[in-house]
Amino acid sequence: MAAIDRLPSLDILVRGPEGFSLWNGPPFSNGQPGVKIEKVACSNVNFSEDGSRLMATKPDSVISIYDCSSYKEIRSFRVPNLAAATLSPRGTFLQTFQRSTTPQEKNVILWNTETGDPVYHQFQKSITKTTWPSIRFSSDEAIACRLATNEIQFFDARDFSKGVVHRIRVPGLAAIELSKTPGSHVAAFVPESKGVPASIQIFGCEKGSESQPVARRSFFRCSTVQLSWNRGSTGLLTVVQSDVDKTNQSYYGESKLNYLTTDGTFEGVVSLRKDGPVHDVQWSYSGSEFAVVYGFMPAKATVFDKKCNPLLELGTGPYNTIRWNPKGKFLCLAGFGNLPGDMAFWDYVDKKQLGTTKAEWSVTSEWSPDGRYFMTATTAPRLQVDNGIKIFHYNGSLYFKKMFDKLFQVDWKPESPERFAEIVELIKSIDSLKVEEAKPQGQGSKSSQASTKITSTNPPAQKPAAYRPPHAKNSAAIQAELFGEAPNDGMSKNALRNKKKREKQKEKKAAEAAGGS
Repeated sequence: MAAIDRLPSLDILVRGPEGFSLWNGPPFSNGQPGVKIEKVACSNVNFSEDGSRLMATKPDSVISIYDCSSYKEIRSFRVPNLAAATLSPRGTFLQTFQRSTTPQEKNVILWNTETGDPVYHQFQKSITKTTWPSIRFSSDEAIACRLATNEIQFFDARDFSKGVVHRIRVPGLAAIELSKTPGSHVAAFVPESKGVPASIQIFGCEKGSESQPVARRSFFRCSTVQLSWNRGSTGLLTVVQSDVDKTNQSYYGESKLNYLTTDGTFEGVVSLRKDGPVHDVQWSYSGSEFAVVYGFMPAKATVFDKKCNPLLELGTGPYNTIRWNPKGKFLCLAGFGNLPGDMAFWDYVDKKQLGTTKAEWSVTSEWSPDGRYFMTATTAPRLQVDNGIKIFHYNGSLYFKKMFDKLFQVDWKPESPERFAEIVELIKSIDSLKVEEAKPQGQGSKSSQASTKITSTNPPAQKPAAYRPPHAKNSAAIQAELFGEAPNDGMSKNALRNKKKREKQKEKKAAEAAGGS
């Protein structure tokens, strides 16, 4: 237990309309999280990839940088006309994009967060998901590159004053993805053009090794791609998406999963056992296996090794999301978005299902860095109602729940999984705790406004009854009348009122008939 006590703490970043705050993560001592940082007004906030720095965009285009070891502000930058900002993986650099009116104005600036000095400037007309961040770093910040017209430009990450140190020429280049750990390779995507098929090419990042691609894959009917490197930079998964499905089986087009290795041993399509789209794919932390959710609903989920051999079938169900535990032991299979929120938790090592549950209307989901907890959140602007946070144990049992009037963002503070003990030891160190459900404060129902405490435990909500149209609600009573049976005693007030009216009308008609005779 002494070793467990010295482990890094789990922290949770929460951002709402009034700004962001930082909570102590689970396990909670009294059923509620403690607060490390009270609400700080901001419009955007993010951790660096390693969790050493925190960046917050405050009013008047001010960006504050916090040291996450003490959560003290160490630097602030005022950047007029700020449109976007991001930190490098280790928090050494801050990259900003400003709205610009002329090409002479270099609107992309790379700042050193320690000194506050700008180290690189360039002009960029606009930003998209494929072009931002403009300068990409490997996880150790040893490699830095950017997407330019028909080429990939590389920099000396230790001295940006040297400018571009070497280039890789790729005609028609539209998107790149730099491998992270290590930054040894870069993938380049070239879309279809004038009858020439689209292609994915992998190049080495070292100077002198960039003349020829080490792997290449071509394909037709490709509109967009999703590129995913494994840890170790030996394999690249590519989801190729087409806007049109020529088989007319899907309104949303068709998708294929391709796999390429840097040693050239595999370049081809991953053989999936069910027709339909590829919903989600994720590498394990070790980079030795990957899991895929695919096929028309109910979707199928399978775990493959690096040679694309199936290792474990996770069954079928209403799923479109898969999340791999950072320790590699557990998997969460879920159906979010327009699906009802079913979740299935699996033990990959023991190859068995641990439990199932639901998290309706979830927008984001992720495992904690130590691999013991799984957090889902319903956030705005995707959903404007029922915003809240749920934290589950690794087996799917609910541990904590809190609702908000409005919630914009929830994130775990990044930590290396290697800093934590083995998952089996961590699980044994924590006793099961009661589920604490906290009601939102502020605007809301009268009961929530009148409540001053948020630590009350509520009983689990009952499952809502199935919908019945108005004309069918009294069908049982009407049927009983038609067949001369006794009506149901559980009739509603409206049904009883209507019954009395009908009886009076019958009596009135009978009296009129008797008088006329």
